Amino acid sequence: MDKIIVKIENLYKSYGKIKACDDISFEVFQGEIFGLVGPNGAGKTTTIECIEGLRKPGSGNINVLGLSPSTNGSDIRQRIGIQLQQSELPGRIKVWEAMDLFSSFYKKNIEWLPLLENLGLKEKYGAYFSKLSGGQKQRLFIALSLINDPELVFLDELTTGLDPQARRATWELIDTINKKGKTIFLTTHYMEEAERLCDRVAIVDHGKIIALDSPQNLIRSIKIENKLIFSMAGDFQLDTLNNIKSISKYEKLGDKIVVYGQDNKMVRDTVNFLAKNNIDFYDLKTEQATLEDVFLTLTGKEIRS
Repeated sequence: MDKIIVKIENLYKSYGKIKACDDISFEVFQGEIFGLVGPNGAGKTTTIECIEGLRKPGSGNINVLGLSPSTNGSDIRQRIGIQLQQSELPGRIKVWEAMDLFSSFYKKNIEWLPLLENLGLKEKYGAYFSKLSGGQKQRLFIALSLINDPELVFLDELTTGLDPQARRATWELIDTINKKGKTIFLTTHYMEEAERLCDRVAIVDHGKIIALDSPQNLIRSIKIENKLIFSMAGDFQLDTLNNIKSISKYEKLGDKIVVYGQDNKMVRDTVNFLAKNNIDFYDLKTEQATLEDVFLTLTGKEIRS
């Protein structure tokens, strides 16, 4: 059986009339990347900060690495790494100074020069924090969260504000960290990020968990049909597509033909049919259901940013 290293039971936390955490319960297993996902204001940061011991819950039980944050907070912080949603350092502190300072906070720490090299920051060893790019700052915060060789790493909205290239580079770093045996607990409002990285995700909205499973299982559960979109060279009789049994429906939108089906068999059958009948087509693309579709299906509204 997988080892449980985080266990949350009936977590409540409110700010006046606002319920940031409304009866939240879940478990995180050793070695996985677990994501708490949803829009801004859904309660993700409050939840993760209660787990880290940075915020006191209204009620409920929290267990991290076999310990309670309320009574064993200092012991837990020696064994975890934390990257906060809003992190900042003095502009005039140098990269090596930040690493040296943070290593002094822990009883156990690793040799951090190789860590800087692995994170692509070796050349920034003597650079001021204020001179780093957004992506370099995020990588530095990752390095600082790993300096004590933690068993569990918390990453709160790590890629917010990064350009697409820096975001994808950060995703690769998270994959690498996880493959080295670290359990990762992340929060994000980017559904693509959660789908790309997480073994399991809990979708939270208005302080409640509305779904929890692997991204693939969540996507399959909503039964949204896949689309195959293509253009035709010359005239084409749409009703010819009636011969393809795996197509549930089809339509013509402008110069595009869109066919729908529940699985990838529809794509294969359609392409094979067109090729077999010497029907020329171009600009072929597929659109599959995503975690964003799951969220929209469950909540009936667009993701708030």
